[in-house]
Amino acid sequence: MGYTDQRFDVNLSILFTELPLLERPAAAAAAGFTAVELWWPWIETPTPAQEELDVLKKALEDAGTQLVGLNFYAGQLPGPDRGAVSVPGAESERFNANINVAADFAASVGCKALNALYGNRVEGVEPAVQDELALKNLVTAARAADRVGAILLIETLNKPESPLYPLVSAPAGIEVVDKVNEATGLGNAKFLLDLYHLAMNDEDLSEVIEKYAAKTGHVQIADKPGRGAPGTGELPLEELLDQLKKAGYEGYVGLEYKAADAAASFAWLPAEARAAK
Repeated sequence: MGYTDQRFDVNLSILFTELPLLERPAAAAAAGFTAVELWWPWIETPTPAQEELDVLKKALEDAGTQLVGLNFYAGQLPGPDRGAVSVPGAESERFNANINVAADFAASVGCKALNALYGNRVEGVEPAVQDELALKNLVTAARAADRVGAILLIETLNKPESPLYPLVSAPAGIEVVDKVNEATGLGNAKFLLDLYHLAMNDEDLSEVIEKYAAKTGHVQIADKPGRGAPGTGELPLEELLDQLKKAGYEGYVGLEYKAADAAASFAWLPAEARAAK
């Protein structure tokens, strides 16, 4: 058991960011990884030109890397935004314009998980109005994901770093997952269990795993405090991933931590354990 028993992927939106986007898949491959994930790479537009999508697809393929997770358009991320799903007006429209673009790109590269960040609370808008909009948009996204054989991920963040984001506990995320599945009947909405965010919310990580492993579609990790690589903080990440495995989780574990030197930051993981099984 332990780290060598997991299927890891590298989040190329937080690691190797010193390199241009199109060079990051090759850098991950050079470090021994075969699976990667991405936040929506085109912060300025939900609908990039087909040529831009094509060159990213080629970069992934040339590196021999499999994209295993992709965010839908989420506004300025990294930046002040935390998604667009529940944000009325132009952002919600951008999210909707992005849904089929992201789903079709995912299909073109064999990516089976699409993450829809909920979005911050907006001053002057009733939370119930935002939640109603979010459910409508998430239902549309879930259907698009299903069309391409993918799951829809709902992610909880942490309150200290995302004070305006309403989903800051595992139960809050699970509630949205259940509502989307109830509305669509598809059952393809799943929980994105991010151990760093949950820890920052002071949740009982073992209890969350025990309760929600069956509804979890993707896992992300970083150590706390500092959001660094495993071993830089206090979280028993190896034990927690063992617990997830024992609870039946067989999906990918995304490395979504910060490191000044990404290649050097993987020392905690033996080279032979980096290629996804």
